[in-house]
Amino acid sequence: MPGIRVIAGKAKGRKLKMVPGIGTRPIVDRVKQALFNILGSDIVDASFLDLFAGTGSVGIEALSRGAAFALLLDLDRKAIQTIHENIAHCGFTESSEVLQRDVFAFLKSSPLRSFDMIFIAPPQYLELWSKTLKLLDQQHAWINPDGIVIVQIDPSEYVPQELQMLSLYDQRKYGNTLLLFYEKPGE
Repeated sequence: MPGIRVIAGKAKGRKLKMVPGIGTRPIVDRVKQALFNILGSDIVDASFLDLFAGTGSVGIEALSRGAAFALLLDLDRKAIQTIHENIAHCGFTESSEVLQRDVFAFLKSSPLRSFDMIFIAPPQYLELWSKTLKLLDQQHAWINPDGIVIVQIDPSEYVPQELQMLSLYDQRKYGNTLLLFYEKPGE
């Protein structure tokens, strides 16, 4: 797989390190570009939570495009080390936090802050995306009013979800990647 890079913004063109091994599947540039084109200027000054962050590519792209803060979460030690290196390389140490945590235990805890945008890209074919989405739907204090949750999965994994708070408002397919957009209504 070719290297990954920051596509636009303050850190445009910076190459990012990959997580050693084969356990992560970073978002391809074409899909990342499409995602941030959809988010547009809403990313500016937003708070961003990157779950199953892997290389940190999506959270770093959010920061590069003007997000005020990003929290990047992964359980894998090698991924956490890679995220720290990538964030330092791009100059976003002050506007980010990196945590080595189990996503489900983390989301079950009381949030210290809520987020405007939450990105979920878990390991494929394990139904982790739906488990994470349902947990966020139940623990919706993690999401600001009018906040959004974006899910990246293989299209074959998609099954409609019964949710109480979040509602699917858009979905986009790019080859073997499906992006799902859920919103939390304003209060």
